Amino acid sequence: MSGRALEGILVADFSRVLAGPSCGQILADLGAEVIKVERPGSGDDTRQWGPPYADEGSTYYLGLNRGKRSITLDLRDEEDGKLATELCRRADVVLESFRPGTMEHHDLGWEQVHQINPRAIYTSISAFGHGEAARDFPGYDLLVEAMSGFMSITGEPDGEAMRPGTAIADMTTGLYATIGTLAALKERDGSGEGQKVEVNLMESAFVMLLNLGSAYLNTDHMPTRTGNAHPAIAPYQTFATADGELALAVGNDAIFARCCEELGRPELAKDERFLTNPDRVEHAEELASLLSKLFAADNAQQWSRRLIAAGVPAGPVNDIHQAYEFAEQIGLDPVVELDGVRSTRSPIHMSRTPADPVRRPPRLGEHNDELRAWLSES
Repeated sequence: MSGRALEGILVADFSRVLAGPSCGQILADLGAEVIKVERPGSGDDTRQWGPPYADEGSTYYLGLNRGKRSITLDLRDEEDGKLATELCRRADVVLESFRPGTMEHHDLGWEQVHQINPRAIYTSISAFGHGEAARDFPGYDLLVEAMSGFMSITGEPDGEAMRPGTAIADMTTGLYATIGTLAALKERDGSGEGQKVEVNLMESAFVMLLNLGSAYLNTDHMPTRTGNAHPAIAPYQTFATADGELALAVGNDAIFARCCEELGRPELAKDERFLTNPDRVEHAEELASLLSKLFAADNAQQWSRRLIAAGVPAGPVNDIHQAYEFAEQIGLDPVVELDGVRSTRSPIHMSRTPADPVRRPPRLGEHNDELRAWLSES
């Protein structure tokens, strides 16, 4: 083992809420020293986002900030402003997610940081970009999911538009911010120069439209809500069983034939309505009606075992407890515990430089004394 991949990289994390902190947490898991800068008194908004709360605070906050150290700085205060500037001067990465113009107001914008630290990567996360017309829009995941069209494709066909169960636009933006930051660090190895990395929630949400965005852009096709069914693959949805829901993912004609065989209806694979995937998509409602009656005959776990044994992708719709339990049953190790705080382990597995956190999420201003002393050193 040769240490950790980002060992020696210092990140000044001025971000808050979700997208930025998730990026900072990934960098910390990979070995970077991440210093979380928070406003005195209340700190990151997510510290108050609950219930539920654990002994260490809001579980929302705990899920996004492990591996970091916390310092409280009032950017409006002259002395604290000097410490913030010094932190940026020493940092390899400056990460921020304020409303456009805020960091510039505190003399911590890209141009100002680049002058004092030309090697710094400056990763800036916004909701709608940094254009003048976008500056007045507040940056919340719900608004972006609504305004990007993502909610228009989520939900039941005859129901209202729905947001996903978690802040997907924020999380996707955090991932793209991480990718951009790592790419800029790699480029710096050759050029010796830092650069600005900009990522916004709106464009990240467009990426999440995936095939539906491509369909619109290339054919003017307007996607609609399809519930748990897929607009271009059938059957690819959930079905009610005797005791719960079952997810079925039939990706090709051979899988469909095996599925029909296991259901005791092999003739369905030869039915002209269902011969090929385009045929099945065209007659998706008829097919779903037929399959629904068959799946009602047994429970979700039994169907899952039978279908998987037959080479058909299927699985029960688990609750979160069942999901973590299942992950452990198949040999995964999805939970990490640090000083009593449990969180989901990084999905990145590296053979020589592990992506494992070494520090629980910090309490507000927990490292004030040591960090202020360090930043005050000449």
